[in-house]
Amino acid sequence: MGQDPAAADPSRTGFDDAAIGLVVLSADEATIAAANRALHDLLGWPQGTLPGRPATDLLTEGPEGLRDGLQFWRRSDGTSLDVRVRRAGLTLVVEAVDVDAAAHSEANREALAAAGLGEWRWDRATGLLTLSRRAARILGRPPGRSVSWEALKTGLSQAELTRLSALIDDAAGTDEPYQFDTATTVAGRSVILRVRGQAVPGPDGRPASMVGVIQDITTRVEARDEILSRDQRLRVATTVAKLGIFEWHMLEDQAIWENEHMYEIFGHTPEDGTIGKTEFLNDILHPEDRPAVRRAISKALREDGDLHISGRIRRKSDGVWRTIDMAGRFERDAPGRLPRRLIGVVADVTDRRVAEERQSLLIRELHHRVKNTLATVQAIVGSTARTASSIESFYEAFVGRIKSLAHTHSVLTEDTWQMASLANLLRNELKPYAEVAPDGGAEGRISLDGPAIDLPSEIAVPIGMAIHELTTNAAKYGALSNRTGRVAVEWSLEPGGPAGILRFSWRETGGPPVSPPSRQGFGSRLLQRVLITQVQAEVTTDYAPGGFALTMRAPIPPRNDNLNPLV
Repeated sequence: MGQDPAAADPSRTGFDDAAIGLVVLSADEATIAAANRALHDLLGWPQGTLPGRPATDLLTEGPEGLRDGLQFWRRSDGTSLDVRVRRAGLTLVVEAVDVDAAAHSEANREALAAAGLGEWRWDRATGLLTLSRRAARILGRPPGRSVSWEALKTGLSQAELTRLSALIDDAAGTDEPYQFDTATTVAGRSVILRVRGQAVPGPDGRPASMVGVIQDITTRVEARDEILSRDQRLRVATTVAKLGIFEWHMLEDQAIWENEHMYEIFGHTPEDGTIGKTEFLNDILHPEDRPAVRRAISKALREDGDLHISGRIRRKSDGVWRTIDMAGRFERDAPGRLPRRLIGVVADVTDRRVAEERQSLLIRELHHRVKNTLATVQAIVGSTARTASSIESFYEAFVGRIKSLAHTHSVLTEDTWQMASLANLLRNELKPYAEVAPDGGAEGRISLDGPAIDLPSEIAVPIGMAIHELTTNAAKYGALSNRTGRVAVEWSLEPGGPAGILRFSWRETGGPPVSPPSRQGFGSRLLQRVLITQVQAEVTTDYAPGGFALTMRAPIPPRNDNLNPLV
C-alpha cells in the first residue's frame, strides 16, 4: 500500500498548512515553483493552480513587486491587493496588510503629535477608552491606563451630555465620521476640546468600538473669539464714525466694500455693485480733483506711505456732488514688490466742510459786527445827546436804545430754527435811531411799510445781517448820521417760487450828499455775499446824491419742519 506524500515529507506538510502565504520561485525567478494553500486563498486562486504559472501573474507593477516591503499584488480577478513581502532567497512570505494600519507608522504618530492630536479607542465590550500618551495629557489623565466614560463625562453639563450622546448615536447608526467641540473642565481648568471619531462595526453590524482623535483647541478658539471681538469693535467704531471700509485689488481693478456705509457714501445699492479705480477716477470723481488724486496715489506708491486724498464725487442715487476724505495703505507681498491691494476707509465730509466754511464766514462777520456795533453805539450816543434835555433823559433814552439793539442780536442768534418777523427785525434794528418826542410819538425819521411776513431761519439770519449792515452804514455815513435824515423801508410779497417772492426797498433821504464808494469794503462784500449767495436775491443799489437806495427781490423758501428739533 502506497505512502501519503505529505506524511513522507513533513516539511512539505508544514509548507502547505502554514497560516501565511508562501511562494517559492524558480532559479531564474520567472516561474512559480510552489505555492501553499494560504497564498491560493489570499489571492483567490483555486488550490494547486499557481505552481508553473509565470511569476508576473502575481504582480501588478512588474518584477520589483518581488522585493521586500509593501507591494501591490494581483488577485485572480485582476483586482489589486496590498501585501507585505519578506524574502529569504527564492522563498517569499506574503501577508495581507491593513492599509490604515500600515499608514499609521511612527512618522505618522509624530505628525499627529505635532498637530496636537491624541488618539483614543473605545471598546463596547469593556466600556473603557484606551488613550494615547498625548490624548491622556490632553484629558489630564495618567498615560498607559484605560479610563471609563463615566469618569470622563464628569466635566460636562447634563445639557452638553445629552447633545453629544445624540450626535454620536446618529453617527454610529450611519457609520459616518463625526466631530464636535465641547467645553469641559480638565484638572480644574476650563478647556475646549475638539473630538473626531468613527464607529467600527462588529460581526453583528452594531458598533463594536469607536476610534478617533482629540485636540485641545482652547487657544485657537480664544484667538478666534478675540479676532471676532476686534472685528466687532472695529465695525461698531466705523458705524458710529460713519466710515466706509474697502479693499481695492490692483491687478483685477476690483473693489470689495466691507460695510454698508460705502454704499451710502457712493449712493449705490448692493445690486449696483462696487467700483474700481478706473471708474472712480474717470466717472465718479470731479474732473477738477482728478489730477491731485492721481498725484497722491503715485506718491503713496512711490514712497510706500499712507494714502490721503480728498475730492468731490457724484453720488449715484441722486446725482449730488459730495466731498469725501479717503485714507488707506498699500499692502505688499514682500518689500520691493508691487502692491497687491489697498485697504482703506472713506468718510463723507460734505456737511463738515460746509460747516467750516460757514464758521469762517461767521467769524469774519462777527469781527465786523463787533466793529459796527461799537460804531452803532457811538452813533446812538451822539444822536441821544443831541436831543436829551438832561442827564436823566439821556440815560433813559440811551439805555432803551441799547436794549433794542441787544434784542435785535438775540432775534438773529438765539434760535435759528424758528421763524422771524421781517417787521420785528427792522423795528429792533432801527428803533435806536428813531428820535422819540416828549409825548412818546416818533418824529418820523424811520418809516416801515409792508405786510406781516415771517421769514424761515435760513433767510431770516442773512437778511437780518443785511439790515444790520444797512443800518450801520446809514448811521456812519448816510441818513442816520445827522438830525435831518430819514429812512423809508417798504416791502411786499409777490407771487412766485414755493412760498412767494419778497420785494424789499430801502431808501435814504436828507443825509449828507452821497457818492459811489471808491472801493468795495467788507460791508459791501458781505451784503453781496449774504443776499446774492445765501438768499439767491436780485439786488440793485443806487448811490444817487440825494440818498442811498437798495432794492432786493428774494424767493422765500418753504418752512422745513424736518429741520426743527422740536418737532
